Amino acid sequence: MAKVLIIGAGGVGGVVVHKCAQVPEIFSEIILASRTLSRCERIQKQLTRSIQIAHVDADKIEQVVALINKCKPDLVINVALPFQDLTIMEACLQTGVNYLDTANYEPPDEAKFCYKWQWDYHERFKSKGIMALLGSGFDPGATNVFSAYAQKHYFDEIHAIDIIDCNAGSHGHAFATNFNPEINIREITQRGKYWEKGQWVETAPLSVHMMFDYPEIGPRKSYLMYHEELESLVKHIKGLKRIRFWMTFSDAYINYLNVLQNVGMTRIDPVMYEGKKIVPLQFLKAVLPDPASLGISYTGKTNIGCFFEGEKNGQKKRLHIYNVCDHAECYKEVMAQAVSYTTGVPAMIGAIMMLTNAWRGKGVFNMEQFDPDPFMERMNMHGLPWVAKEVPEYLPTLYD
Repeated sequence: MAKVLIIGAGGVGGVVVHKCAQVPEIFSEIILASRTLSRCERIQKQLTRSIQIAHVDADKIEQVVALINKCKPDLVINVALPFQDLTIMEACLQTGVNYLDTANYEPPDEAKFCYKWQWDYHERFKSKGIMALLGSGFDPGATNVFSAYAQKHYFDEIHAIDIIDCNAGSHGHAFATNFNPEINIREITQRGKYWEKGQWVETAPLSVHMMFDYPEIGPRKSYLMYHEELESLVKHIKGLKRIRFWMTFSDAYINYLNVLQNVGMTRIDPVMYEGKKIVPLQFLKAVLPDPASLGISYTGKTNIGCFFEGEKNGQKKRLHIYNVCDHAECYKEVMAQAVSYTTGVPAMIGAIMMLTNAWRGKGVFNMEQFDPDPFMERMNMHGLPWVAKEVPEYLPTLYD
């Protein structure tokens, strides 16, 4: 039995709290903290089980340190903004508490994300005798575990991985993002990037796409993007020659995004407005729907998974591992849409792995560095059942 401090009360934070509350034999005490206490109160009222709530500004190390010292948790689950990863990691170092997050750090003033900032903490965490688990969401997260599972059970060598993320749901709004708009739009407007033959190859933003027929969903146009799990999987998957990441967007979504870019609303540099400096993307975030509010009207499904190509016993092998999640069913269970659900459940499972010592280490780690089997078993137990099936054709035949 353990005490956890969850920092962040958005859509994902709500799911993490709900799912932790469902496993009292492990999560004996839950504290939820946020800069906006009313968000914590809203989640607290949804639960049949009692939790504690607290105010914290996760941009300020001293506040996070004070809260950790007051609560004395066994683990800090960071589902705040990626801008705050290093602040919370510093606080965990100062207090000697284990750390988990779902997305890697990026600086507020530059639309760039990479693991180096957090990997640089490895020796300090190791010396302190504590563990940091990075990217315990779905992608990154479950997709990393899928890769480790495929490597352990299906392949001698994996030569190619394509991570495919499809949201075929409908929320009823003309334009909305499924998680924090500022983070979401910064991510998808960056240049695309994939790894092939030992080097990184860059593409113009959303300039490369393919059509894929997703199980339980059907054909959807998928766009090549850069995503953080590519960076860690390149290091840890044996024999890898190429890895790419694809995400679906509707034509309407792309049209809205192009217009917003063209008029400057996705800029992250400050502009003067009525004598004050404002960041256009932050203003856009303020007028777009709150992702945590989308679940009530969301219908349809998500399909997220990995395609693998490699060899087993000298024979070519192709495999697809994926999960299908229903927006409406997620809302019935935890009052959140499936994009929040598929991120929040793996965060809770990653916490279980650490708290039960199924995954242990001193330092900073990515998901694929541990035994995938107990995590995969928990996915089936806690609402994210997965399918693994061999496939006759591989992704490059599916370009339109």
